[in-house]
Amino acid sequence: MPEQQSPGSTEKLDYDPEDSRYDIYECHHCDNVALALGSDDPPMSCHGDPMKQVTEAEMRVEQPEVRQVLLQAFGLPKAGLDICLCVIGDGPLPASEVADKLGYDRSTVTRYLNELVDFGLLQRSTLNREQRGVVNMYHTIDIDEMRRETLIGFYVWAGEAATLIEEANVTKQSYLEENPDRELPDVFWDRFDDG
Repeated sequence: MPEQQSPGSTEKLDYDPEDSRYDIYECHHCDNVALALGSDDPPMSCHGDPMKQVTEAEMRVEQPEVRQVLLQAFGLPKAGLDICLCVIGDGPLPASEVADKLGYDRSTVTRYLNELVDFGLLQRSTLNREQRGVVNMYHTIDIDEMRRETLIGFYVWAGEAATLIEEANVTKQSYLEENPDRELPDVFWDRFDDG
């Protein structure tokens, strides 16, 4: 099992098929590749046949870090992530207390809290404080629901990323087939920058 890395680490990881946290499968008949997370079940099937477990991968990837995954996959800026983690760790809290704890402007905190509620990572309820009136309180959603929603959200992001990579590979292959004597120009990747 890979060691936990500090934020910003650039250590590369090899795919380890013995790692029981996840498995990667591929179809014998097509380009379908699937990720199974923590599954002890029989392998998935495609075209009516069980998929084959991938046992080797040439490409090495950087060790993921939870903050970077949340920033990239869910589009949460640092302030939004800080606010979300503050409420998960210390909530339920009103926006004013979150702002005080983090040193952010209250309007910024309120905006991100509302976005996090819309996003499905936090919930909002009202608390009637006798002297100070009604206050919005922010708290985490049920942990099982959060686990499910964040995994599904990540898989949607990963699927979109995989589609983008496949489109880039197909476009690259077509270009090189049509221009066998030329190298791939740097501007090739520009068309994929904005999705």
